[in-house]
Amino acid sequence: MANDYYDLTEVAKINDRNVADLDLSDILEEAPALAQMAAVTASNGTTHKWLKQTASPSVGFRSVNDGRENDHSEDTIVSSDLKILDASLSVDKSVADSYIGGSDAFLAREAARHLKTALFNAEKQIFNGTVHGDAAGFSGLADVADYNGASDAQVVDAGGTTGSTGSSVWLLRSSPDEIAVVLGENGEIAMSDPQLQRIAGSSTGFLPAYFVSVTGWITLQYASTYSAVRIANLTEDSGKGLTDDLIYEALSKFPAGKDPNVIVCNRRSAKQLRASRTATNPTGSSAPRVTEVEGIPIVVTDSILSTETLLS
Repeated sequence: MANDYYDLTEVAKINDRNVADLDLSDILEEAPALAQMAAVTASNGTTHKWLKQTASPSVGFRSVNDGRENDHSEDTIVSSDLKILDASLSVDKSVADSYIGGSDAFLAREAARHLKTALFNAEKQIFNGTVHGDAAGFSGLADVADYNGASDAQVVDAGGTTGSTGSSVWLLRSSPDEIAVVLGENGEIAMSDPQLQRIAGSSTGFLPAYFVSVTGWITLQYASTYSAVRIANLTEDSGKGLTDDLIYEALSKFPAGKDPNVIVCNRRSAKQLRASRTATNPTGSSAPRVTEVEGIPIVVTDSILSTETLLS
């Protein structure tokens, strides 16, 4: 039976009576990788700390009447600052009031759309970090030193050479102890009741508007070097797209017994993988849509770019 960890839909809470009927799992439809990842609450307010094992203890056999020197494992404290995910909105009072279902229904619908976009941006930040993502956001996988060089031990170099057309595929071991989404304020996404305010018009004057604050604290935990492998420098150059061989090379970088539980790629990489399977299909028929490798699900998302700077 597969491991079943808390995910974002179970950890996150939306604390507003006007949007009690919002289903977070529906909101996460356009952030499919985020929906698959384990989630935890922050260890200390707006900072999350965890232990990363850096050395194993020395153990072994000993002779009768002879002992061994005592040794211990070693850990390093790693921390990540949570960042504010802001999906707040203002709506002209007359527009909201004119909605057939009333202003509360209009604001709930609009808040759901804002939150959906915000969670998609959070998913983009997980993979792109501050390198290709939002400089004001949290550190993502692309910021981690173990995964940002073509010759790094946890990177498989696909060998593409066309600059600014690069993409990556991430093999992740997501669990509460390894890679996980971290939410602050006990996992709460705070959504205020609508407040009537006087705001500046788009070009002149002032107008009455409803304001709804939608905010939460979020970051990424990447507990171990061996929690992820990145297939990098995938491009549209001939022979430089995603293949099963590259995935199996990436799988070989995980310790025995600690395989990844999700593979995340964008649509271009999924297309390249399917095309590579079609070319080697013994029947000559088209390969089916790619959904897994060795039972590890493949999640296709638009949050991984096809315009990455190539790793060197």
